[in-house]
Amino acid sequence: MGIAPTVVFDLDGTLVETAPDLVATLNLIFARQGIPPVAYDVARNLVGGGARALIERGLAAEGRKLVPTEVDRLVTDFIAHYAAHIADRSRPFPGVAAALEALASRGCRLAVCTNKLEWLSVRLLGTLALLPRFVAVCGGDTFGLQKPDPEFLRRTIARAGGAPGHAVMVGDSNSDVAMGRAAGVPVIAVDYGYSETPVAELGPQRVIGTPADLSHTILDLLGIGHRAGTEHA
Repeated sequence: MGIAPTVVFDLDGTLVETAPDLVATLNLIFARQGIPPVAYDVARNLVGGGARALIERGLAAEGRKLVPTEVDRLVTDFIAHYAAHIADRSRPFPGVAAALEALASRGCRLAVCTNKLEWLSVRLLGTLALLPRFVAVCGGDTFGLQKPDPEFLRRTIARAGGAPGHAVMVGDSNSDVAMGRAAGVPVIAVDYGYSETPVAELGPQRVIGTPADLSHTILDLLGIGHRAGTEHA
């Protein structure tokens, strides 16, 4: 038996539409500090770097900057509230569950690589009934690494039992594309996620516009899209 193909997914903006709960939490903790809310359409594209990055980017969007200890306090408040409301409105993008099932049925090992804390990622995926599909869920605290560090992706692939030469990264941001490129792993970018820059301009190997295209695009890039007696999922 050879090495099983490994598909590594970003979480926020790739698998799950998490912005409604993340932005609601951000604006709640801002309101407690007397800071004006960040408009949803602006805040949505600030998602993806983890809680601290979202808060710092949200503050910058409002033309504000706090000292690190104040940001620390906001991060603590953010995580406490978000953990309790992690899937009030967050849902898998339509077609994601079917794509994961199709990939698993073709022998792919599935993993998550996200800057979100690991325990929050596990809680979110568990609440949305997606967790059983993944053999590894790695967050920004799992190895003490964050995107776009290529070692983060390499270690995620290793934890999933795979190898970089038999893997694909799927994400929605420049950090996903840059991480994959540095790790020597091809990247599929989704254009329905949380990127201020059109993902086609970031240089991924493929761009898709809907989760319905995930499985066949991934299988094709892995070189297992056509097998005798089987259909694309």
